[in-house]
Amino acid sequence: MNDEFKENAIINLTFEFALKIIDFCDGLDGIRKYKLSDQLFKSGTSIGANARESQNAESRADFIHKFKISAKEVEETEYWLLLCKHSDKLPDSTQLLIDLEPIKKIITKIISTSKLNK
Repeated sequence: MNDEFKENAIINLTFEFALKIIDFCDGLDGIRKYKLSDQLFKSGTSIGANARESQNAESRADFIHKFKISAKEVEETEYWLLLCKHSDKLPDSTQLLIDLEPIKKIITKIISTSKLNK
């Protein structure tokens, strides 16, 4: 766990996940899968960037909006990781998919809870 974010679980999880995505994308670059690597890098690191940005939202609506963007990035990241998992020509992404699941659940819960508490 990153000590910088220890008090905020989703910020910590998404930061740690982004670090893993960076390493995985380095591996994709190593086998010259640059376009896939670029797409996965952007979506996989954007999850946490938007979650972090939500911490300084201007309103509840802005807060929810930032997490909705994170949720979209989760879906895109999951898509790229599933391609990797099911392709014989790409590295296995099973562990990243496992790591993504709690992030997905927490973000979904944050959005639904925030909407209820208007």
